[in-house]
Amino acid sequence: MQKLKFLVPLSRCLRRNGAVSRQGRSFSALPNYTQHDYLQQDEAKFVLVEGRANSRAAILNRPTVLNAVTAHMAARLNKLYDSWEENSSIGFVLLKASGDRAFCSGTDVVDLYRLLDEGKTEVCKELFRSLYKFVYVLGTYLKPHVAIMDGVVMGAGAGISLPGMFRVVTDRTVFSSPEVQLGFHPDAGASYYLSRLPGYLGEYLALTGEKLNGAEMMACGLATHYSLKEKLPWIEERLGSLITDVPSVIESSLAQYGTLVHPDERSVLHKIDMIDSLFCHDTVEEIVEALENKATESGDKWCANLLHKIKEAPPLSSKIALQSIREGRFETLDQCLAREYRASLTFISKDFSNDFIEGVRARLIEKDFAPKWGPSKLEEVSDDMVAAFFSPLSEVEPDLNLPVAVREPDV
Repeated sequence: MQKLKFLVPLSRCLRRNGAVSRQGRSFSALPNYTQHDYLQQDEAKFVLVEGRANSRAAILNRPTVLNAVTAHMAARLNKLYDSWEENSSIGFVLLKASGDRAFCSGTDVVDLYRLLDEGKTEVCKELFRSLYKFVYVLGTYLKPHVAIMDGVVMGAGAGISLPGMFRVVTDRTVFSSPEVQLGFHPDAGASYYLSRLPGYLGEYLALTGEKLNGAEMMACGLATHYSLKEKLPWIEERLGSLITDVPSVIESSLAQYGTLVHPDERSVLHKIDMIDSLFCHDTVEEIVEALENKATESGDKWCANLLHKIKEAPPLSSKIALQSIREGRFETLDQCLAREYRASLTFISKDFSNDFIEGVRARLIEKDFAPKWGPSKLEEVSDDMVAAFFSPLSEVEPDLNLPVAVREPDV
């Protein structure tokens, strides 16, 4: 375990950059309907509320689709969190999910696919606006926040939990960032938290879609507490009885039922030096070349598997993901979200690529697992093509408007 000691500082890094707490500040698809109905219909059904003595819990409640987030779910979370933040009788907030399989599998991309197919682009834009605003609100929340991430945590599921103060994982937690494999890009704040992982672990996770378990999330700082699944009811009972807004009291309550855990001998974190040597390069082409050389020289099946995953992914998404994480290292959370919003709207516009639609079709709709990417080769993706996803939106399309001046008055 000596090697893994340097993997812990992410929590401190997030706090220092303002995505966890503020020093000095207190405390699948749905039916066919109109945009207004989409935001209002059954709004309360998919995000439940649980009242406690001095806290509130929001519960993601779409277990049959792994609690995938839709526009009205994101809008409801924003409403709830805004009202709870202003309520002086509420000391802290908790986020959890229904079902035994997942905390949240991310954005409901099947829903997005069908909305785009029906020409309802504005509804899709509203999803990104509401979702990214919630990620930002969570990252600047005035009150302590506890996310219980039991089961699958993918994509936007990480975005609505990792920016919070306390992040509880279990022996059943599985984290991944699979967006590139779907012809999209790591979003909902992913370029912020992935870029702050040790070394080049973030690039590795984004480009390959590989998974981390709960113990690995603890070791690299994505999680703050680890608990066995069977202890979660005790944790919730203990938290529900607290009358406090003091982070240290909440932390000690979580630690009371926590478990000391280390990545096992097969963990990818024991390969961190190799990951750094392979994913440190400036371009995806150079990363692929490094993997090819390593796989050829050593016959390493792990490298060969990573190489296969990168070559299987759409070249445009891979290049956008790499640049996004590299830029995210030097940006605040709101800057990352604003940039990701530009990329997301460019992806769904299909002006430069149809990869997102094709990826969802091939992997989740028709499931033929034979997507036809365009461009199909890394060398066909020009710098100008990548830059288009990072450029300001058109005059008629406003950029993401986050409440930065209100929530961060010193900025």
